[in-house]
Amino acid sequence: MLKVINFFKKNVLLICLLFIVLFSFQKTIISGLLPIPSDTIVGLYYPFRDLYAKTNPNGVPYKNFLITDPVRQIFPWKSQVIESFKKNELPLWNPYNFSGTPLLANFQSGSFYPFNLLFFLLPFENAWTFLIILQPLFAGLFMFLFLSNLRLKKEASFLGAISFSFGGFATAWMEWGNIIHTTLWLPLILLSIDNLVSKEKKKPGNIWILILVFSLISSFFAGHLQFFVYSLFLSIAYFIFRWVEHGKNIKTLRNFGIALLAFAGITAIQWLPTLKFISLSGRAVDQNPFTTEGWFIPWQHLVQFVIPDFFGNPTTLNYWGVWNYGEFIGYIGILPIMAATVAIFWIHNRTSRFFSFAALIALIFALHNPIAKIPFILHIPFFDSAQPTRLIFIVDFALSVLASLGLDFIITHKKKKTVLVSIGLIFLIGILWGLIALNGLGLITPENLQVVRSNLLLPTFVAVIVLIILTSYLYIHKGKIVLKYQGILILILLIVTSLDLLRFFWKFEPFTSKKDLFPSTPVTSFLKENAGVYRTMSTDSQIVPPNFSPMYNIQTPDGYDPLYLRRYAELVAAYSREKPDISPPFGFNRIITLQNMNPRLVDFLGIKYVLTFKDDDFYAGAGFERVYKDGKVRIYENKQVLPRAFFVFYTKVASSREAAIKELFDEQYPLIDQAVVENVDESQIFDKKWTKGSAEIKTYSANKIVIETKNTGDGFLVLSDSYYPSWHAKIDGKETKIYLTNYAFRGIIVPTGTHKIEFSISLF
Repeated sequence: MLKVINFFKKNVLLICLLFIVLFSFQKTIISGLLPIPSDTIVGLYYPFRDLYAKTNPNGVPYKNFLITDPVRQIFPWKSQVIESFKKNELPLWNPYNFSGTPLLANFQSGSFYPFNLLFFLLPFENAWTFLIILQPLFAGLFMFLFLSNLRLKKEASFLGAISFSFGGFATAWMEWGNIIHTTLWLPLILLSIDNLVSKEKKKPGNIWILILVFSLISSFFAGHLQFFVYSLFLSIAYFIFRWVEHGKNIKTLRNFGIALLAFAGITAIQWLPTLKFISLSGRAVDQNPFTTEGWFIPWQHLVQFVIPDFFGNPTTLNYWGVWNYGEFIGYIGILPIMAATVAIFWIHNRTSRFFSFAALIALIFALHNPIAKIPFILHIPFFDSAQPTRLIFIVDFALSVLASLGLDFIITHKKKKTVLVSIGLIFLIGILWGLIALNGLGLITPENLQVVRSNLLLPTFVAVIVLIILTSYLYIHKGKIVLKYQGILILILLIVTSLDLLRFFWKFEPFTSKKDLFPSTPVTSFLKENAGVYRTMSTDSQIVPPNFSPMYNIQTPDGYDPLYLRRYAELVAAYSREKPDISPPFGFNRIITLQNMNPRLVDFLGIKYVLTFKDDDFYAGAGFERVYKDGKVRIYENKQVLPRAFFVFYTKVASSREAAIKELFDEQYPLIDQAVVENVDESQIFDKKWTKGSAEIKTYSANKIVIETKNTGDGFLVLSDSYYPSWHAKIDGKETKIYLTNYAFRGIIVPTGTHKIEFSISLF
């Protein structure tokens, strides 16, 4: 019993951290609500809104319109990944979006993340819930261990842990399920580095090398490349800093090099496919960052480090700042920002300087200024397409470390002048109140004044409380009884900070009912029963938006992903422009949709069903027939749809992509009869008339397609699935070449007779 009591005494703050995490998810634990914005599914999109049309004729309320990506990206991708693994297959291909696109290689699917094991042990929704809850728990735990290793007071370590795991950055990205899992490993990586370079240990031991490798691997596999790169850069800089500090030991450098090589080798299964996908994607050419509002953090939004909702909040529908709120929120709490400022101005050791410098550099490149534009002007690979606002992760992490250093300094040194920081912060808030009293000197419009005023109240109250407690702590006289009261005052400060951050967390995060998570509707049931291998499309972004379709095994030509095949984007852009113009930018910004009903493209893509709000006679005489109606959604069947696999009479060889797109726009020949091919070594073999036989798809799955063909002569078979170099084709077991066909799709030469064609995809 005594051992148990001693254990609880020794680890009381870690137990408190666990309690805070569980308390923050009380709506899940008590009410069974899921930490995912499924309310946006039934609140924003059809046919799901029709489920509640009778009870909610004006639409189902949803908490946070800013958070839709978890249900539009991560959840569907993770679902496909787990489904593939359960079939003993690698999740290589997503056949449901972009007319086919890489899945594992898109990186954000997080195919090899160790915590995916949860999805094999629990029902999918429960596993997702645990995945989200584990984020603040492990982020806080690893941060606490890292800070404790710096010999900081446990109270100070706790402050850094809670501000890192529930600060603005963590809260804004909590329900994505991959971003915080990428970043939570950073403190464990730094802890491993400290133990590798420490002179106090004669032998650092292989255990810390293994922990370092595992942490790097887990962070990489979690599924967000940009945040991992930031973590890696900071980790390498931290190693160099500690390595120099501890005498530049060659053995330590060798161990770190071994760890990096082991990491690179193990993760090659992910980064090699991703590099291939990036090289073929349109991400870098379809952005115009210098003219995009919110690409950098606007200077005025620095106020959100102190007053998080100065510009309002998307959950209260009163946000009036620059788009978007989630990219700019760096709030880590009133006490932490005070303590971090103490560390910056009063602590002059190397650790404080390192993290102060890290925060400063990250902030410089995140804010809108000439220096931040350098990576884009010089077109530095990766960084010229990475949104710099995400550097707020490094800023928040560094500030959380500095907050711990600052509070430790206050507790240890009790220098009364540190209270000036609190007074300075109160003075800053006072200036903001003064601006409001003067109507913002014209900076704040009258309609936004009330928003600012109401959202200043709580931070002001918290700042005053922290100032009073901190002043009492610093000016209280010494003595045994007094020391006890001082400890209570520090505890009160930590409680105030925890409640402040939890209030912010609860305000922003949606918790939703399981029944609203991709519910079955009459429309989705009809499509699942009738579409087969054909595709469907929507004429309105409110109807089954991109990436919902995988949850219903429905194939679509649209998609939503930062990485998408450039060839496919160029093709869709050209048809949207109604001319053979493939010049970037395409204007998709990660979301590709068919923006018009060009029959040539719609028929070729195998789009059999069109979902629309239009009246019954809208497509009359255009080859469409209304076959279903439910609520506001109408379904039309395309009677002229082409088969997904078919033979053509003629092939034209194009010498370039420009020539290919021009040929494709030549309507002299319908696409059912002629195909345009590229990447041809011997063009003379295509200078002939082919025979048209039959082609029947026998098996269609994510990684494999089997087609049976019968032809009286040589034929050219077209498959309207996206072309990708990792796909291979075999005719009766013998490898054959896949030609880039009709600009972005696949075609093969099939000899006379009856054959079994097999398309399959490989990892590399």
